[in-house]
Amino acid sequence: MLDYKRICGRMPIRLLITFIIVLFMGPTFASANTIYKCMKDNKIAFSQTVCPKEYRQHKIEYQLGITTEVDSDKVVLKEDPLKALLKKQTISKEKLIQLLDSEVYRLKQENSYFEILRASEIQKLDRNRYWHKKEKDDPDYVEDLAEINNRFDELMKNNRHVIIVLIEHKNKILAESANDGAIAKE
Repeated sequence: MLDYKRICGRMPIRLLITFIIVLFMGPTFASANTIYKCMKDNKIAFSQTVCPKEYRQHKIEYQLGITTEVDSDKVVLKEDPLKALLKKQTISKEKLIQLLDSEVYRLKQENSYFEILRASEIQKLDRNRYWHKKEKDDPDYVEDLAEINNRFDELMKNNRHVIIVLIEHKNKILAESANDGAIAKE
């Protein structure tokens, strides 16, 4: 019989067993969250390795409690607009206007979210003031309130500035498109 205490010193047996399992089974556990669904005719097989060429394949991933199934046979080339601009490729004016509109919408949503956060922080500050039995003109309360308002005002001011720049750029593109259309009609 093996004397584990002599072999492992003071290391508990459970820790040693766990270490051995992780050491030898680690690579298996790492890929356990991806399974391939192999389909041919009316037959379906599941595999932890990529399907043979004659099979259609769907990749099933499990991560953080969410399972996603993707048809991994199809190669989807999604072109990132920023990468296209960096490669000096052009994107259509319609797509650029759509991207500008979506960014303006996102920034407006972010400003709404900032208002919610501001209200929440002010409410928390008011509760704290109430439980410490301080008045609304208490210097610490007034200072903290001003700090909260200044922080969120600055964030929202920056977003409003970016929104104005984006809208101006969009209007410039629309004006150029209108001029191009007028020239084309002549």
